[in-house]
Amino acid sequence: MGALVYSAICSLDGYIADAAGRFDWAAPDEEVHRFVNDLERPVGTHLYGRRMYEVMRAWEPPATFADESPVTRDFAAIWQAADKVVYSRTVESVSTARTRLERTFEPDAVRALKAGTDRDLTIGGAELAGQALAAGLVDECHLMLNPIVVGGGTPALPDGVHVELELLAERRFGNGVVYLRYRTR
Repeated sequence: MGALVYSAICSLDGYIADAAGRFDWAAPDEEVHRFVNDLERPVGTHLYGRRMYEVMRAWEPPATFADESPVTRDFAAIWQAADKVVYSRTVESVSTARTRLERTFEPDAVRALKAGTDRDLTIGGAELAGQALAAGLVDECHLMLNPIVVGGGTPALPDGVHVELELLAERRFGNGVVYLRYRTR
């Protein structure tokens, strides 16, 4: 059975995007990017909300990354090799390979997806992850805290959801980013 992991790159004050919707401050350096690649390598399926899918689909065209660094090309290959499920009522169709569209987030369907695989799944997008946390579906939270306070924006974690966590791992990076890995209880 695969675990469902919520991964987020966020500011120290807990936002994945600032009040203007920007997240350029969250771009990982090579050390962090290599670490993220290793976290993503065993993932078999990514679950995305519309906005996260729109950001991540930039990793699809293989030729786009031909002149990029080895770590960037590695991430593109990892992302392209995984299955993707996009949850959206407004997206008309998906434009990436290995991707299917679902109109609604159904907790029982996600439970079945987890039970039917031996590879981990990730869930991306704060709103969708909030629904999964509220439904008790998330097994782990992986947070990359960036050394910046943005003062508001899109929160990484939802209001009104109570989840107890157990710290499993932590790591500090040279650029001040801190990785925290939690298991839900």
